[in-house]
Parts: sequence; C-alpha cells; structure tokens
Amino acid sequence: MTPSSSAVTQYRNAMSLVAIIAVFVLLSLSAVAFGSTWIAFDKIIGVILGVGEKTQNIIVLQLRLPRVVMAILAGGGMAVAGFLLQKVTRNSLASPGVLGVIDGSALGVVLFLALLSNESNALVTSIAYQPVAAAIGAFLAITLVFTLSGRQASSAIRLLLFGIAVAAVAKALTVIFMLIGPIYRATQAQRWLAGAVNEVNWGEIQITAIALLPIMILVLLAARRLPPADLDEVSARSVGLNLPVFRIVIFALAASLTALSVAFVGAVGFIGLMAPHLARLLVGRNVYAGIVASFLLGAIFLVGADMIVRVLFSPIEVPAGTVTAIIGAPYFLFLLMGKQRNDG
Repeated sequence: MTPSSSAVTQYRNAMSLVAIIAVFVLLSLSAVAFGSTWIAFDKIIGVILGVGEKTQNIIVLQLRLPRVVMAILAGGGMAVAGFLLQKVTRNSLASPGVLGVIDGSALGVVLFLALLSNESNALVTSIAYQPVAAAIGAFLAITLVFTLSGRQASSAIRLLLFGIAVAAVAKALTVIFMLIGPIYRATQAQRWLAGAVNEVNWGEIQITAIALLPIMILVLLAARRLPPADLDEVSARSVGLNLPVFRIVIFALAASLTALSVAFVGAVGFIGLMAPHLARLLVGRNVYAGIVASFLLGAIFLVGADMIVRVLFSPIEVPAGTVTAIIGAPYFLFLLMGKQRNDG
C-alpha cells in the first residue's frame, strides 16, 4: 500500500468512526424522545441538566432513559466481548452467543433466581450478586468449550460445534430448573431469557457501570498485545507473547464482559457477532478503533432494537432480543456458508 493510499484509508476509517459516534448520539436521543409522548431533544437535555418539567422528568428519568443507558452498556459490552473472541481465536464465527457464554450466563442467573428467591417473589440476598451468578455461568461455559476443543481451539468448525453443544446443555438445564421451580421463579426467569431492557432500574445500571469500567480498562491495556495475538503460536512467540496464557486472559475478559452485559438485560443474542464484523468493515484493523467502534455499534444495535419494539408494538412489551435474533440469525448463516466456501 502506497503512503497516499494509506493516508486515504486512515482518513476514511476516521470519518467512519465519526459517523458511528454521530449515529450513536442521534439514536440514543431519539430512543428517549420517541414513545406515546414525543419529547423534543432540547427538552431531554433540559431534563438531564435538571431544569425539565415534572411530567417530562418522570417520563425521561424513570421510564425511557434507564432502558436506553442499560441498552448502551449491555450492547456495547457484548460487542467488545465478541471483538476480543474473534480477534484472539482468529475465528470470524466466535462470539459470546455462538460459544455458549450467553447460555452459560443464563443458567447462572436462573439458578440464582431459583435458589435465592422466596415465595413473595423477593430475593433473600442482594440483587448485586446476580452479575456474579452470570459470571460464574459464563466462565464455566467458555472454559468447557475451549477445554473440549483442546489444541485445535482456533478451528472455526470445532469451536462452533462445541459451542453449540455447551449452549444446548445449558439451555436444557435452564428449562429444567424453570419447570421444577415455583411459577413465580419461572416468570421472572422467562423475562430474562427473552432479553429485554424494559424493567431495569438505576440501581442495576449503577452496578453494571461500576463493574464494567475496570474491565474495559483492562481490555484497553490488553489491546496492545492483540495485533500479534491473532497470529499463529510460532509467530506470537517470535514477538515475545505467550499465546496460550494470553488467550486465557482474553477469554476471562470476554466472559466477564458478557456476564455483566446480560446480568440484568437478559440473553440478547448475536450482537457480539454482528458488531465486530461491521466495525472491521468501517474502521479497519486498528485495535483501539475496533474496540470503540464495536462498543458503539453494539449499543446502536440494542438501543435500536429496543426502540423498534417499544414504538411499533406499544403497549405490548416485546423483548428486544427478538429483533436482534431476527437480524442476527440470517447473518450468522451467511458467515457460516462463507466460512465453508473458504475452507473448501
């Protein structure tokens, strides 16, 4: 690539990132503005600054803004987790959903709700421990997938098969625990499994944000080693990187991001698959730009999906996860067929 073409590419990637940021801001404001009552953008800013009217304060701060903020955090976290998994495994099909991490988190949360709820539908412990339950399930799932894959963990088909198997087992166990538990447990668990942001509150958002921040800092620190990490083991050793150990670190970060992202929102699928792909197409292979673009695109996907179901299906609360599944499932099949063609 000549210096001039390189400069053009960098400029195009930078403009793409600026465009992503602009879409993110506009969509986030639109998601707060749209609903049974339209609230102008300047009114929303006024509410955030503390000078809004009483009715607008209730609509924005209690009804719409919490679900938008949680959608940003959850969608962005899942997208970055997918970016890390695709990068470190050199596998375009890797994602939290495909590798069973989301279903592992689901099993952890359902067990948490089933074992630690009383007959009044109240938890006997703090809701702050729900992300811990999701994290345990996520770690167990991803550990099992890569343990079963063994030394061929970078194989797309091998990871896919073991990921599907682990996800299926986790789904089956989740259904069993929902069926054997009282109906009040199953009702709460069903909402979580569908993937929705309509019942989140500021306390859950605070827990998610506080836990997500240090993990994202660790991701950015680890990103310095990600470019050689998508090489093979021989090439990685030549630049002083212990690839097996580094993979364990990245898997742990990806599992943590996924667990935190889905802990209160639920099992929203395919965002961790789609967002990193689109980020690479728009901003190129720069790791830091890819992480930022993936986070913003993941947030855009989930905020947009929630706005669609909230506006089009009102007053019925359709889970946002249905929209991401409708879009993501065909996209996954498209990638899978392309992978098979490339593999011969």
